[in-house]
Amino acid sequence: MISLVKTDSSDRDFQSLVKELDSDLKVRDGDEHDFYHQFNKIDAIKHVLVAYENEIAIGCGAIKEFSKDAMEVKRMYVLPSHRGKGIANKILTGLENWASELGYASCVLETGKKQPEAIALYKKSGYRIIPNYGQYIGIENSICFEKTV
Repeated sequence: MISLVKTDSSDRDFQSLVKELDSDLKVRDGDEHDFYHQFNKIDAIKHVLVAYENEIAIGCGAIKEFSKDAMEVKRMYVLPSHRGKGIANKILTGLENWASELGYASCVLETGKKQPEAIALYKKSGYRIIPNYGQYIGIENSICFEKTV
């Protein structure tokens, strides 16, 4: 049974999962990792979900305010040993519902072209590709998405 726990970025399980995520992204992004890493600090994120199976943290995701109407989905990750079980979808749906509960109309996110699993998840979940925003404008490896929640 998978349970989702609302927390914040001070959560030790979240911090541990983000270390795993960053290690994975460093390999995938190669020379571009330092550029992306500067935008993925986790201090002071107020809205974090950690997924647990049998009291073991197996995945995470977060949202932070992007604009007065939108939250940005950040730090989505599921341990490789637990992929393919719908856990990322549960986390993403939980984040979208949380954003809606907080009064936001949409969620936006950025992912890399070298993360085909993430791209497939977002498309399957109803996200549409939008022009790259903010620091991702002109970045060839980035794809930005949006979904009304």
